[in-house]
Amino acid sequence: MAPSWSNSTSRTSISPERPCGSGSISVVISDDESDEPSRMRFRVTKKIRRKKDRRPNFCFRTLRNISKWWFCLLLLPALVLFYSELFKTAPHGPRETREKLLSNGSRAVISHEKGTEKSEKEGESNLNRLDMPTRSVNGVREPCLKLLPPEDIEHLELPSEQASDGPVRSVVYAVLESRQEVGDNATASKQLEMESQNFNLFTGNQTLQERQESFKVQETMTVHCGFYSERGGFDIDLEDKRFMNNCKAVVSTCTFGGGDDLYQPIGMLQTSLKKVCYVAFWDEITLLEQEAEGKKLGENRTIGVWRIIVVHNLPFSDQRLNGKIPKMLGHRLFPQARYSIWVDSKSQFRRDPIAVFETLLGRTNSVLAISEHGARSCVYDEGNAIIKKHKAIPEEVERQLAQYRLDGYPKDARFDGHKALAEASVIVREHTATTNLFMCLWFGEVVRFTSRDQLSFPYVLKHLHTMRINMFPVCTRRALVNSMGHKHKAKPLIRQA
Repeated sequence: MAPSWSNSTSRTSISPERPCGSGSISVVISDDESDEPSRMRFRVTKKIRRKKDRRPNFCFRTLRNISKWWFCLLLLPALVLFYSELFKTAPHGPRETREKLLSNGSRAVISHEKGTEKSEKEGESNLNRLDMPTRSVNGVREPCLKLLPPEDIEHLELPSEQASDGPVRSVVYAVLESRQEVGDNATASKQLEMESQNFNLFTGNQTLQERQESFKVQETMTVHCGFYSERGGFDIDLEDKRFMNNCKAVVSTCTFGGGDDLYQPIGMLQTSLKKVCYVAFWDEITLLEQEAEGKKLGENRTIGVWRIIVVHNLPFSDQRLNGKIPKMLGHRLFPQARYSIWVDSKSQFRRDPIAVFETLLGRTNSVLAISEHGARSCVYDEGNAIIKKHKAIPEEVERQLAQYRLDGYPKDARFDGHKALAEASVIVREHTATTNLFMCLWFGEVVRFTSRDQLSFPYVLKHLHTMRINMFPVCTRRALVNSMGHKHKAKPLIRQA
């Protein structure tokens, strides 16, 4: 059936039938009738044809424009990327940059190598901060270090009895016998058949056999622990020795070779100042540099709360090794001290020491507290990172790691569920037979191999696994100190031939 066009005005009429031959058939076509449908079909067809004709023209023009402007199209994203990186790395705006470049009427050199300027600014902003960092524990923010309130800290007293911390009861330190002292230095040095280039009259020569025996824990231990000979160096004035012998608790630091500034501790109560010695070890180089900057020793050889101990005749040409002596052998420098806190020279101690002893040692029933490493847990990965960052002589690190592999030290070693790898810029400890032995063995590994002490810490810990140790998280270390960064590299010690 044909469709009905209801809106069509075209009409066709046929007259009634007439006899044949009587007339003709008339067909009436209305004037409204037109060829609109055909025009519509034409227009549609024409539009379709135009679209079909337009497509190839558009593609052709696009390809032609691309071929004409291809260089600009490639250059534009490159310029966008360049300027985005430029603004991302630029530390200052144009005006501030010009002000930095012009200093005292002359053009200053601004170095961006290794982020020096950035680290110095961060260090300055950290100075004298007392805020307490927090961390999330089960979805709740808690302080990283839960100290007692000040009114309770004022009444804290150091324990009068020494804790029993394992099978070790006493430690005997190896020394050069008096009959061997007779003679010149050449004779004494010849006796030290050096297994390490760092062995000298201060360290003595610990053979590999003696090293292995020192890790076999017994009730009485005999070990090398520095101060092997009276002529070994690290000499301290008699007046300073008398002061150090009276210390029962110590916060100590050191700067040798003029490497860092001396940062005054903050956050302690006046009652703690009467119970705790604050001691900074310097050499002559540091003393001269600090005096040149106007920081001269006051009455009783003090600067602020620090008692400055000037050390003469340092035993190592490597200032990093000299710094390990007050860091690890505090029990030998302060023979009457029961507790100590070591703080690296790049940090500012910012808590009350008595409260820290109570929190990190007393509450956890520990004799040593030290921070977990913030980045790695494997000593072999740490060794590779040290080599990559040029922080030690590669041959020394590789020799140390090879010895640890030979001794069967595992890659995934952990201590009581925690990382065995430590970050040792802050060390809190009680001076017991076990911790004293630990420090002696740790110092021996540092002297034998490399001054990067984080490599040897987990190895020694594995052999003294009975020691009660608190491996606190990184955020606790941040609560203890303000990190200032090293001012500049320490000057090496140059000995006269």
